[in-house]
Amino acid sequence: MEYRTLGDTGIQVSRLCFGALTIGPLQSNLPLEEGAAVIARALDQGVNFIDTAELYRTYPYIRQAIRGRQQEVVICSKCYAYTREGMQESLEAALAGIDREYIDIFMLHEQESLLTIKGHWEALEYLFEAKRKGQVRAVGISTHHVAAVQAAVEIPEIEVIHPIINITGIGIADGGADDMLAAIRRAHQVGKGIYGMKALGGGNLLPRSQEALQFVLGLSELASVAVGMQNFAEVDYNTRYFSKADIPDDLSQKVAQQARRLHIDEWCEGCGACVARCGAKALFLEGGQVRVKAELCRLCGYCGSVCPMFAIKVI
Repeated sequence: MEYRTLGDTGIQVSRLCFGALTIGPLQSNLPLEEGAAVIARALDQGVNFIDTAELYRTYPYIRQAIRGRQQEVVICSKCYAYTREGMQESLEAALAGIDREYIDIFMLHEQESLLTIKGHWEALEYLFEAKRKGQVRAVGISTHHVAAVQAAVEIPEIEVIHPIINITGIGIADGGADDMLAAIRRAHQVGKGIYGMKALGGGNLLPRSQEALQFVLGLSELASVAVGMQNFAEVDYNTRYFSKADIPDDLSQKVAQQARRLHIDEWCEGCGACVARCGAKALFLEGGQVRVKAELCRLCGYCGSVCPMFAIKVI
């Protein structure tokens, strides 16, 4: 496994980051023992970086996976707090949840622009103080917006950026892949630590998985790439792929053939764009949200490509 430094933070991370959203209640909802074992499998194979968030409710999995482990594990979490009190509550919940006295990186979740960052400034100031006290090693933001990456470039205290980036630009809210790449490159130039998300477009790029992974691995500005993994086969495949090791045919087939489903996030606004795009007639509107006829769904990912809310995932 290759390791890189996150910008000017001095924090060394594996090129593959374990994205913890997939195993938790919002998606696969694995039993605690099973989910923790999947994380542990990745750590055993050289991954030293875990991405999570308060929203994901995956602290118990992480706590169990890292308990008693001598390996240094870098953990990043995120929250939506606006106030000092809210950020204090979220940070304390993270520290208690993972059973640590510090967390490596703590972020504002899903920032959109300089305006939203400034709107959370009171919470950010609490994080800056927590860093001085040794409770946080680095402060950052996660984002689906080019404008937020551009804004973070101008704020020295924001040290790490976790932007969406993939080969097609799916999920980027205010531009395309080229726009995001330009912002990422500028951020990298000024010393920001950058690790990417949604390399597979929330599963919508699974039919092009190798091409999609090659794209992000070819971006020297990314210290790491967070990938959701929900079983041993996916961990084994991804750790081998990121390590440039041979992947046995049976492992490739196992990953390709495993059962998947279309997942509609709760923030779906029922605009119907995906329904119109679906050639299989597998989607329909009910109660103001999209529903899936699983027996008709081809898992092609075309619906996700037209969703303005990036609310459709293949898991």
